[in-house]
Amino acid sequence: MDFIGMQDECLKEDHISLRNLTLLLTYLCIFGVCSSDLIYDFLIMLSKRLREIDVSTILTVLNCCGMKIRSDDPTAMKNFIQSVHNRVNELKAASVEGQANINGKRMEFMLETIFDIKNNKKRPKEETAPHGRIKKWLQKLRVEEILIRGLKWSKLLDPDNKGQWWLSGGMAAKTDNVQEVANTIDKDVLEAQRMLQLASSQRMNTDARKAIFCIIMSGEDYIDAFEKLLRLDLVGKQDREIMRVVVECCLQEKIFNKYYTTLASKLCEHDKNHKFTLQFCIWDHFKELESMQLLRSMNLAKFIAEMIGSFTLSLAVLKSVELSDVTQLTPKRIMHFRMLFEALFEYPDEVIWNSFTRVAVTPELETLRHGIEFFIREYVVKTNKALANKFKISKKALNNTEGSPHVSWRKWLLCLVKAKFCSPPPPSPL
Repeated sequence: MDFIGMQDECLKEDHISLRNLTLLLTYLCIFGVCSSDLIYDFLIMLSKRLREIDVSTILTVLNCCGMKIRSDDPTAMKNFIQSVHNRVNELKAASVEGQANINGKRMEFMLETIFDIKNNKKRPKEETAPHGRIKKWLQKLRVEEILIRGLKWSKLLDPDNKGQWWLSGGMAAKTDNVQEVANTIDKDVLEAQRMLQLASSQRMNTDARKAIFCIIMSGEDYIDAFEKLLRLDLVGKQDREIMRVVVECCLQEKIFNKYYTTLASKLCEHDKNHKFTLQFCIWDHFKELESMQLLRSMNLAKFIAEMIGSFTLSLAVLKSVELSDVTQLTPKRIMHFRMLFEALFEYPDEVIWNSFTRVAVTPELETLRHGIEFFIREYVVKTNKALANKFKISKKALNNTEGSPHVSWRKWLLCLVKAKFCSPPPPSPL
């Protein structure tokens, strides 16, 4: 779309051409090709001039997608309305010509429309059958993958821009920095090659695992990695590799990073199949504890504790382990599960109570409850007397026949937010 040409139409005051271009822009927003941020930036630009053609253009936008952009970003709508009011007040205090513009019918209609949108009195237009077909077609084309966020109207009109404004960081390919752009591209290629080599060294021996690994390790944060993982074109049961790669990356870290647990929780929340895969993955690692390096064992223990403390998994994940069978409790296994419970006991009392209460009452988990109580008493509390109070809480929770939290939901949720939703940093290369 020629945005500079659209700006020229505003200056020429060609109502028909400008209206058609404006409708095209608003429909791009409705169909999800561009975000509402660009529409708001366009409206703010028009509101600062507020000539007759600007008023007409604002009306076109508001009538077409006013309620949609209001629901997308109510705060931006308030800022736009404030900008309009400020300009109206300036015109009222200006010359007679400016006051005449304020009293025009079109201006009055625009202000009424803004008032209705602000107070949610304007009904959104019903979606027609052709619109629905277009949206489905665009979804098949994965239009969300090319949605440009944070794009500013002024950036589109920058005469020095040359086709690079969609890149992250707002890098512009100017005519005099071609070498700089080429160097940036070369760096990206080298980084991709290095990431693939790193994936191979970390036993990512299939194309699916390599792709998953590169996304996880190069994500800006866990949300960025999560969204990119969802867009991977995995066939059959390849999606099971996602959780296994997440766990493997966590175990390979030299210092435990909560980035992986937050990403894993987000994936489990999105699809319960990831939760089942995670459980089987953990059970497979339990079988390898005897031969597992101490650092991997420690990361695994902290990972499981985080999953339990965030209520993504329950203590039932330990049901495959005989915690009360001393013949199976080798030094390495004792060390692993002691680190797990010690990490879990670092959580507030409310989280500990709710974590242990989740496996109470259920008859099938009676053996697990006895095993947990035995292990904590013999191998955790005896070596760390400071955890005696935590053990009392967990023991009482395991025998909580009511099976309900002893704290209010408000306090429990606040505790969960503190424990889980502090966004961790993305991982450094392994």
